[in-house]
Amino acid sequence: MKPFQTQIDVRFGHVDPAGIAYFPRIFDYIHEAFEELWDVHVGKRYYHLLAEEGIGFPLVHSDVDFKNPMHFGDRVIARITCFKLGTSSLGLRYVFSIGDSVCLDARMTTVCVELDTLKSFPIPTAYRAKFETLLE
Repeated sequence: MKPFQTQIDVRFGHVDPAGIAYFPRIFDYIHEAFEELWDVHVGKRYYHLLAEEGIGFPLVHSDVDFKNPMHFGDRVIARITCFKLGTSSLGLRYVFSIGDSVCLDARMTTVCVELDTLKSFPIPTAYRAKFETLLE
């Protein structure tokens, strides 16, 4: 298993007065990496999944360990693997690093839902196959 990898740049507007990326911004970074995963790895822009297919993957649980701060100018590498692939649930692990230094380790669980009803349903087979390649 090879993780999906993308880069996140810490911008000036992303840091607090202490000079580190403010923790709510970290959740934005995680979601940006999630959307990049859909676009590049799965082959479907998350926007189109929502707008055209009426399917979403809302967050139902998060577990984030903050290990080292990220500063303005840092180029962070986000590695994404799948720790859980249920019938309708999807557990993705995000490890953000700068060089050999791990900044955060997050486990985010989402559920596949129909947007009009918010009822869960099985992850479509074509998408499931893409996430299977990321299983830890």
